[in-house]
Amino acid sequence: MAAITRPREGRMLGGVCAALAQRFGTSATTMRIAFLASCLLPGPQFLLYIALWFLLPSGKQASPAW
Repeated sequence: MAAITRPREGRMLGGVCAALAQRFGTSATTMRIAFLASCLLPGPQFLLYIALWFLLPSGKQASPAW
């Protein structure tokens, strides 16, 4: 199982939804909609998002071609 990392490209707020979308093989838009829909339910969704933002490492930046 590959490590989950927040991608450098395609992220909006912190890249958490983009990272989870890559891990589960879905689009980032679908993951963002699912997150927003889950916010209608009671629970610690925002706290979990913030925790993942700090805990998930950022993806590697592409090295220069020179």
